[in-house]
Amino acid sequence: MTTAIEPLVYKAATEPWELEQIHRLNYQTFVEEIPQHQANQTRRLVDKFDGENTYFICRRNEEVLGMVAVRVTRPWSLDAKLPNVDDYLPPGRRFCEVRLLAVAPGHRGGPIFRGLMGELVRYVVEMGFAGAVISGTVRQRQLYDHLGFIPFGPLVGSADAPYQPMYITIEALRELRVPFTRPARTVGPPAAVSFLPGPVDIHPDVLAAVSAPPVSHRDSAFLTELALVKETLCAIVGASNVEILLGSGTLANDVVAGQLSRLSAPGLVLANGEFGDRLIDHATRAGLVFDAERLPWGVPIDRAEIDRVLERHAGARWVWLVHLETSTGVLNDVNYLVAQASERGINVAADCVSAVGTVPVDASRLQFATAVSGKGIASLPGLAMVFHRGGLARHPRLPRYLDLALYAEADSVPFTHSSNLVSALAVAARRTLARGRFADVARLAPWLRQELRARGLTLVAPDTVAAPGIGTIALGEGESSTELGNALRARGFALNYRSDYLKRRNWIQIALMGECSREKVRRLLAAWDDARQRFSNT
Repeated sequence: MTTAIEPLVYKAATEPWELEQIHRLNYQTFVEEIPQHQANQTRRLVDKFDGENTYFICRRNEEVLGMVAVRVTRPWSLDAKLPNVDDYLPPGRRFCEVRLLAVAPGHRGGPIFRGLMGELVRYVVEMGFAGAVISGTVRQRQLYDHLGFIPFGPLVGSADAPYQPMYITIEALRELRVPFTRPARTVGPPAAVSFLPGPVDIHPDVLAAVSAPPVSHRDSAFLTELALVKETLCAIVGASNVEILLGSGTLANDVVAGQLSRLSAPGLVLANGEFGDRLIDHATRAGLVFDAERLPWGVPIDRAEIDRVLERHAGARWVWLVHLETSTGVLNDVNYLVAQASERGINVAADCVSAVGTVPVDASRLQFATAVSGKGIASLPGLAMVFHRGGLARHPRLPRYLDLALYAEADSVPFTHSSNLVSALAVAARRTLARGRFADVARLAPWLRQELRARGLTLVAPDTVAAPGIGTIALGEGESSTELGNALRARGFALNYRSDYLKRRNWIQIALMGECSREKVRRLLAAWDDARQRFSNT
């Protein structure tokens, strides 16, 4: 019986074990094979620019078989070996440096080199560089010439390990896109490492679940998987029921607004940020009768504030607020609100879009709670979730797609669904339930906040109410969040800074959602320091 060979996977290196194997392949190639560095007893070689490199790898299962690194900051490694590098390059064009191209012995001459070149091509083109500079080993000079690299300057390195400086232009790279396209079965995160609050970096197992052929939403296999993922989601937040819709958090909150309209009673919306303000807009558009309490952005909805508003709005029969206010990173005290509201016979609904999967959420006593697939649960965007306590009835005046009761009826999938997104969500939800993510983020977040403050940065959310999953940074007068965000994007890191409400306030955000680690954050901080240093020198 023939054993199936697992596919090669090309991706940006993010996992600690991937980076460890990079250091060992680096040693094997540039110490034992090409005598460029001194031997050591650990048999691992950590590149001196490790914190600034973006690594692309080829792996099969959990074995790294090849790698290449891209570095965008100057001075390059080549700058230390060859004076006046820019004199050799096409004038007025922006280049990055490619380094540490290596394929493990026994795997050369096959598809791995081509796949790594595909990752390089994609990165350079997508990041808007004019080309790439490389110091290529003279052993592979013929290959580099064939690919379109242009040699320049004298050899660098040593007599035992000579290298030829070369560059390749964007025009030549674009010609390589066809022969070096990514194989269909390849999975992996995008070139930029995501510190966004969505979309987030996603585990390869989740991405692999999307690649199966789609299944009809009437098929028994789909219905079984949908029931199982609902069960897992309810276990994450302690809810009794959840319905899954194709859409975003905005859709989920529109559904909740429709359900609140059935109560035929006045309510109260609490807001202390952008997404609380959006709940006010949801309620207004749905024609709800309600009062609104707006707090300054960054001020928490804490126990004292909850006591005050409940006393002031004694006639309210429902309250709606955001659990984790994404715009500021403030965590509001939903549990205390539920406890106080229940004593007064008041229902509570919560936008938990950024909270679910990021912090512990207790939805057991919430009338309604909303979430999405593409944030803390770390799946692909595209699925909206509404948790509820049951007892729903069809509402003839609601648009069909917004009537939650249609989804809650037994064995009902009322509208076309995506089996691929549901399969990915099933894998991500199981990982969320099993991996102890809350504890990981809770340990990582205080360290990150300390590192940011050590750099003189101002965090919007006070430590006492700061959500561990999101850090919102208010930049000073001399810095631009847009310029800094663009600079970090050019260095391979995606942060949240393009939203209008962030631009107006000169804020930038670091989100610890999805697949995250301390090593990944260290690399971001190194890029942050480099970008700020660049600005201070210009």
